[in-house]
Amino acid sequence: MAEKKFTEKQQQFETQDAFEERVIEIARVAKVVKGGRRFRFRVTVVVGDKKGTIGMGVGKANAVPDAMRKASERARKDLRVVNVFGTTIPHESIGKVAGAKVLLKPAHLGTGVIAAGGVRAVLELAGVRDILTKSMGSANVLNVVMATFGALDGLRSPALEAARRGKRVDDLMPFWERRKQHA
Repeated sequence: MAEKKFTEKQQQFETQDAFEERVIEIARVAKVVKGGRRFRFRVTVVVGDKKGTIGMGVGKANAVPDAMRKASERARKDLRVVNVFGTTIPHESIGKVAGAKVLLKPAHLGTGVIAAGGVRAVLELAGVRDILTKSMGSANVLNVVMATFGALDGLRSPALEAARRGKRVDDLMPFWERRKQHA
C-alpha cells in the first residue's frame, strides 16, 4: 500500500517535471479604494514541454511567490497542443488580442527563433526552433503573449488542410520542402 502511494506521488512529480516554466511578466497592479491604493502583483507564466504542448496562466496575489504559484497551476490546467512541422510551423498565422497583433511565418532550417520577449518564450517552450515573427500594434506583454497563443491555435496540420482542400499534402508543404522533393 505504501509503495503504491509513493509511485503515485513519483508519477505526479514526473508529470510536473516534464514541463519547463518561464515567467513572462511580473507587474504591480493597483486597485483604487477609499483610503488610497491597494497594490497586488500579477504574474504571467508560460509552461511547455518543447514538443508541442504549451499553456499560459495568470496569477494575482499580495506577494510575488503566491502569484507565481497560482499562475503556474493555471498554466498547467490550460495546456493545449500546437501543430508543428519539424522545427517550424506548417503555415503563416496571425493572432489578434485587443490592440496586439502577432504574425508568425515558417522559416527554413537553421534560421532560429526571430522573436523577442514573450513571443520568443512561448515559441521556444512549444518546441519551435525556426520561425520569423512580427509583433504589431500594442506592446502590452500580456496581450502579445495571448495573441501568440491565438496564432498558434490557428495552425492546422498539413494533412488535415490538404484533405479539406482536396489537394495532395506535398502541395501544401513550405516551398523549401517542395524544392527538396523535386530535386
